[in-house]
Amino acid sequence: MSRIGKKLIPLPAGVKYKVEGNTVLVEGPKGKVSALIANGISLETVDGHLHVKREGDKYAAMHGLTRALVFNAIEGVTKGWSRELDIVGIGYRAELKGKGTVVFTLGYSHPIEFPLPSGIEVAIDPKQTHLTVSGIDRQKVGQVAADMRSLRKPDPYKNKGVRYSNEKLKKKAGKTGSK
Repeated sequence: MSRIGKKLIPLPAGVKYKVEGNTVLVEGPKGKVSALIANGISLETVDGHLHVKREGDKYAAMHGLTRALVFNAIEGVTKGWSRELDIVGIGYRAELKGKGTVVFTLGYSHPIEFPLPSGIEVAIDPKQTHLTVSGIDRQKVGQVAADMRSLRKPDPYKNKGVRYSNEKLKKKAGKTGSK
């Protein structure tokens, strides 16, 4: 039995779910999110908790995955998800242009305009070097944060670039031999 799949998912007040075919639509205070349910997996409510069940051992591989996807959807519509990014480097910064575009200045010859997908919000601190990407879909929040990081990955020698706030970097030594 899957250890993750066996865990019960607490169903907070104000959250409703509806199963339609192989997808589940979760509705809560922050919005709606859909998650995929694998074949042979079913959902049932037991004492205010959501229980993910599988029909047999043949569906064991998808049991924990389905439970994690449904849990992420429920967490997203109640609390939301966020990732924090730091921009390190002289002259490197980000600013909001309108509601749906972030403009990055990362040492290239031109500024980079990054359009935000629907359902994603970005907050930038006054120093313009700290971003918070937030939304209700965990996968979309993580993908947008990864795409922003890939615009200028942290340099291993000077540690300049866009990085996650909790990311630990190993700084490499530069050239030796000069006295």
